[in-house]
Amino acid sequence: MRRLITFLAISISLIACHPENRVYVEHQELSPEVEWLKKDVREFKVPIEDSSVEYNMSLSFRYATGYQFQTAIVKVTETSPSGIETVKDYTLKVREENGDYIGEPGFDIWDSDHLVEPNKSYAETGTYTYVIEQNTPVDPLNFAMEIGIVLDKVVE
Repeated sequence: MRRLITFLAISISLIACHPENRVYVEHQELSPEVEWLKKDVREFKVPIEDSSVEYNMSLSFRYATGYQFQTAIVKVTETSPSGIETVKDYTLKVREENGDYIGEPGFDIWDSDHLVEPNKSYAETGTYTYVIEQNTPVDPLNFAMEIGIVLDKVVE
């Protein structure tokens, strides 16, 4: 009985944490050494069931205290279900000019969300593939922990 109650409490809290317009969220760890090598790319499969609405696409970046730059630069390659490829670079601001970290703190770990494509439209339904790689001029990118994609339907 105790296991059932614990399971239900965890399930409810996980469901309650996501907005009801959220259609996709996934985070992937980068390296157990708390670094992101240029050769370490991450792939996400995002199902799009409705191409008649707009979406807000965000990238989430988890990093540790000690991250040495104000930004993280990432290259994102999107491949549509029909094979059309689009490549974009995004600069994720993770530190203020005064050096303060941006995001939600959890001891020495920071979670930052970055709206990179507001009101994004998809031309077709199906599974889109996103490949994300770090494009910062250094290799490895130290104190980087996770990268993720979050997709929310735009509600009016």
